[in-house]
Amino acid sequence: MKGHHVERKFGWDCHGLPIEFEIDKIHKIKSSVDREALGVSAYNKLCREIVMRYSKEWEKTVNRFGRWIDFENDYKTMDRNYMESVWWTFKQVFDRGLVYRGTKIMPFSTACNTVLSNFEAGSNYKDVPDPAVIVTFPVLEDDQQTNFIAWTTTPWTLPSNLALAVNPTCDYVRWKDDATEKVYICMKDRLDYVLKQGKIKKHAILETFKGEVLVGKRYTPLFGYFEERAADGCF
Repeated sequence: MKGHHVERKFGWDCHGLPIEFEIDKIHKIKSSVDREALGVSAYNKLCREIVMRYSKEWEKTVNRFGRWIDFENDYKTMDRNYMESVWWTFKQVFDRGLVYRGTKIMPFSTACNTVLSNFEAGSNYKDVPDPAVIVTFPVLEDDQQTNFIAWTTTPWTLPSNLALAVNPTCDYVRWKDDATEKVYICMKDRLDYVLKQGKIKKHAILETFKGEVLVGKRYTPLFGYFEERAADGCF
């Protein structure tokens, strides 16, 4: 608008993680240990080689939608002169006291052992089923062979389960599945959910009571890894 000419150069964002992901997929690399076994220099060489793989497709597409830009004198973020110019610019900002060190929670890649940008973290975002499970625990010292019903969103913690939680002021019910004649205990407000998930068509409520009645009750854990501690009142 002021009569100045600004050159429009095409640039290639040679961001590390997307390129590393492609290399890892091609060479079946599963962890940083595999990368180290291949060698840092060899790994970097493979990454550089695929940066321009789709350059002609990009040029064709960009020209088609009418963006006139210089592809011959392009820049790449992996070029040394580009990186050094960025560091030079950063130093000018740093010397003026405009840079500070802070702490921020960031998305993290356990496979790459590095943080992710917001774009990377959200690029494969999708809704997935919540791994919630319903588990039964046989009640000890119970002639009716009653089972506690527990619901958890962390099933991977069940092998080390040491206790079940109850709300002392909420209503709980002891009920029987008419089809199997098994007896269960669960919170009254969650009974409909349990019946639906278990596809139980007919049931009978045997007793209603407060959660405080269950405090101190003992049950059989799913796994026997900590049975030696049962004598201490853990179960």
